[in-house]
Parts: sequence; structure tokens; C-alpha cells
Amino acid sequence: MADADVATAPLAPFREAHLLPVDLDVERRADGTILITSKIPLRAYEANIPLAFAQRAAASGERPALAQRGADGEWDFISFAQLKRDMDAATQWLLDRPTAGPVLILVGNTPAFAVMSFAAQASGRAACPVSVTYAALGGDYGRLAHVVAKVKPAVVFAEDTAMAKGALEALDLGDARIVTTDPAKLSKSATAYAEVLATTATSAVAASIAGLKPADRAALMLTSGSTGLPKVVPITFDNLMANSAQCQQTIGEAAGWHDVMLDWLPWHHAAGAFVLRTTLLEGGTLYIDDGKPAPGLFETSIRNLREISVSYFNNVPLGYAMLVDALEKDPVLRAAFFKKMRLMLYGGAGLPQTVMDRLQAAAVAETGHRIMMTSGYGMTETVSAFMVIHFETDKVGIGLPAPGTTVKLAPVGDRYEVRARGPNVTTGYLDEPEKTAAAFDEEGFYRTGDLAVFHDDADPTKGLAFAGRAAEEFKLSSGAWVYGGSMRDGLIKALSPLVLDLVLCDDGRPYLGVMLWPTAGADPAEIARRLGVFNAEQHGSAGRVKRALLLTDPPNANAHEISDKGTINRRAVIDRRAGEVERLFAESPDEGVIVLR
Repeated sequence: MADADVATAPLAPFREAHLLPVDLDVERRADGTILITSKIPLRAYEANIPLAFAQRAAASGERPALAQRGADGEWDFISFAQLKRDMDAATQWLLDRPTAGPVLILVGNTPAFAVMSFAAQASGRAACPVSVTYAALGGDYGRLAHVVAKVKPAVVFAEDTAMAKGALEALDLGDARIVTTDPAKLSKSATAYAEVLATTATSAVAASIAGLKPADRAALMLTSGSTGLPKVVPITFDNLMANSAQCQQTIGEAAGWHDVMLDWLPWHHAAGAFVLRTTLLEGGTLYIDDGKPAPGLFETSIRNLREISVSYFNNVPLGYAMLVDALEKDPVLRAAFFKKMRLMLYGGAGLPQTVMDRLQAAAVAETGHRIMMTSGYGMTETVSAFMVIHFETDKVGIGLPAPGTTVKLAPVGDRYEVRARGPNVTTGYLDEPEKTAAAFDEEGFYRTGDLAVFHDDADPTKGLAFAGRAAEEFKLSSGAWVYGGSMRDGLIKALSPLVLDLVLCDDGRPYLGVMLWPTAGADPAEIARRLGVFNAEQHGSAGRVKRALLLTDPPNANAHEISDKGTINRRAVIDRRAGEVERLFAESPDEGVIVLR
């Protein structure tokens, strides 16, 4: 798409989205700390998730709840009524087991995941969803062993027996009962999932659901583990449903979770779990996208998007970068994608402004309107997004607090550390008192570790912009600081659309180097030229890239270089690719290294 198209995109009006009005209470303290709260109170909500789903299933009956492509490539559907019957059977099976404890769910995005997670909650056991990557890694299954030891599950559900076989047989699962599709393939005793679904539900199921309390533990969610082994975050029913109410109140009319959803985000992560939970409770139909923004898989997402038009789309920055390339080349995809679209959401910490501008140019070319883009800024400890862009803007940012959450901005130089307090925020980590104490300040605000600035210091209603993550900032050997988050965003903007993602290298080096994943067909000479232009605009040596290396192999999920959500783990990339890092900083670099002034 031509640059002129991008330039004219902001002139078009937005398609109506019906978002929550902005009405803020802003408290400025003498020490520079700022507290921001929405004056609009959080609406009432039902905290009992299994009870809410029972009511929804009774009202929706045979309406499709979930859809997933079968082996023949066609969509298979499961109705609300059938999902409820399966959940009740699984709940009864769990109630019949004498051993209490969480249900560890080692499953991808399938109807069985929904069944067992809701059943765990209905039986009074927390659901602990775990990435199937943990079982696919091989070796000593260190991360999965860590989670099992922490959680001490009563049941381990692994739908795909062949995928999980190595881990299930290698690990000490204690007294946990294994449930899987094909128990005969295991050397350990296990129960067939079909047997669980064949259990006859009794009145004990409804009684168990009725006895659930808002403060009861509903889930044990895992942090990404990008800086070590994952932490386990206990989440209550009240945490979950407070967050659902916040997001529904803020953007729900535009998002339309009661309608048709198409989503790939993994359900063992906070954002994906939110989509599953909210769509089912609102009575929508969730089409499970088995693609993702990764080589060989993104084509699946594109096929689905050509077929299913939605009013709300949710993706990570890498996914949007790949999507906008496809939209610009494929008029059929573009027509289907924008047919109903009213709202697009991105993970707030990394969408390049150029990608947003190109998306809007494509929207204007197709519809004559821009489409509202909102951030979903949150983390596992806050359940999901607690800050949202719910006002018209052309700028990438992290938005403003949703009703019920107070955001505390603690000054750090010319930026602010973002902290949060509200009914959606966890009280700490499982059996990690020191890490829990460090995660909260003296007023009980959760320290996100992220830094932000106002788009307009004089007008807080224009929202906040991401300004880096404290953990991603590092020093060169000169003592100069590299502000990793903002530096990375600036480089991606300067190099778009030639680069998919990049990693800054590294602590204690004499100058800044960068490893890049180029898009297909990108010209290395043009990448070098743009890096030179970027350097010319920087002030100080810490902001200038002296060397760059183009990576030929994509980020490796099994080595934790990329998360299931498509975000890059900088530390894992640097540690795994030590040879490439040394090439960057070699005294006499080889011809594959781009050397800049």
C-alpha cells in the first residue's frame, strides 16, 4: 500500500464502536505519584462461573458454543447443551474421586479443555492449565516437573496421549490420576476421557456448584517464565469475573462476545482464557483458530479469516505485522476481514505505530472508515486486561484503567512505573512469600514492572503509552543505559515492514548490537540503510546500533524463544544463540554481520 494511503488513513472517520465514556478521577501527590481511577463504578456481576454457565446453557440450548475444524477440514460444532452435559459428567467424576486437589490440564485449545476446566471449578478444584509445549520439550521436562511439584494435582488431564506420553511416564505425578484419550498407550494406570464423559451426573453436581464462593480458588495460572521457572498465580472466582465485567463494560458492546468469535490465543494464558470464558458466558460461538503467527501456521489463520467475518479481532503485535502484509496483497481477505469489524485489540506493549497506520489504511481502502484499535494491557497477575483504550485515537498506547481498578503511576525519572489495585488483581504467588512481598508496594498495588508516559501530560484522558519494561533495560560497558522497550519499538517502526521482530544485545558490551528476523524477500542493504537513518536520529551512543545480524531460523518455541502468544523472550534468544551474539561483537566481524557507523 502506498505511503500516501497511510497518510490519508487518519482523515477518515471511525466506524461506530459504542465504547465506555472517559470520566476520570486523577489524584496528584506531592512526591509526583499519580493515581487514576474511572469515576464510572464497576457494574454488578455473578462471580460463580459454573452457575453462570449453567444459566447460559439452559438459555442457549443447541446453539453452537464451540467450533473446531475436524480431520476433513470442515467445522465441527458442540452446542451449549452438549457442553453442559459433558461438564456435568466430568464434574461428577471428579466429585467421585476421594483425593482433593487441582486439575492440571495439559491440553491445547479443544472442547475437552473447556469441559475439564469448567468441571474442575464446578467440583471445587482449581483448574491449572499448562502449555502443551512443556510436555513436548523432552529432556527432563524441567518446567512441567516444577509445576507438578508446586501444584500437587489430584488429576492430570492430557487429551493427546501420544504427545504427552513421554512426560507422563517420566515424571513423578504422586497420587494424581491421569485422564487421557488412549490409556492403553501408557505404561502407567490411567482413565479414558470417554469414561469420564460417560459418568452419570447426580444432584451432587448442582449442590457443588451452589456451594461455591467468590473467594474460592478457581484457577492456578502460570506466568510466562521468561526470566526463570514460571510462578503459579492463584486466581479466585471473584478475580475472574470482576475482570470479565471490567472488559465487557468498557468495550463489550463493540466486541460482541455474544456473537461470533474467531481466536487462536492459547487458553492456558490469561488473554486466551478470557476469550473462552467470556464468549461462553455471553452465549457467543467461539471458532477455534488452530493457526497462529508462526511459519507454517499463519496460513491456517488466514484461511479462517477469509471464511469467518467477526466484529472483534484479538492478536499480538507479531500477528498484526503478518496480517497487514496479507491484507495489502489479498483483496478477498481484506473484504472478509473488515466486513463486520468494529474493534481490533492488541497486546499493549509492542504494536509498532507503522503497523497500526497500515491497518487503518487497509480499513479505509475497504470501508471508508478507520476501525477502533484498543489495547489489552494486563498480565497473569491481573487476570487479563485492566487498562483499555476506550476513546478515539490514532496513537498506540496502553489506555486508561477500566472501572474498578486504580492505576498508580510511581515516578521513575521522566517516566512512571505502572502499578494496579482492584478486584481483578491476585493477592500473590503460590507458596512464594518473598516474591509475593516484592510484587506489591506498601499500599497493596501490584508492581507490573512496566514503564509508561502520558501521551499528553496536560490531558490524562488521552491515555498512557508504553515506555519500556524495567527488566529489559540494560547497561553497556560505558555505563550508558539502553532503554530496551522503547528502543525495540523505535527500531521496529524504522524497519517495518522489512523485519518481523528483533532482539537487542546485550549487557556489558561496548556498543549496541541487534539480531533481526527479516520478512521474506527483505533486502539486507535496505535494512542496513534504514538502520543508518535510525542512528542519525539518535542522541548518544546507547541509542545507536553499531552491528546487526539477520537470523535465518525462526524463534524456537521449544527453547522458549517465543511464547505461545507470539511474544519474544529476549533472554532465551540471547542465551540460546550465543554463537550469533559472539559474531555480532567479534573483533573482525564476518561478512554476514552488518557494520554501521
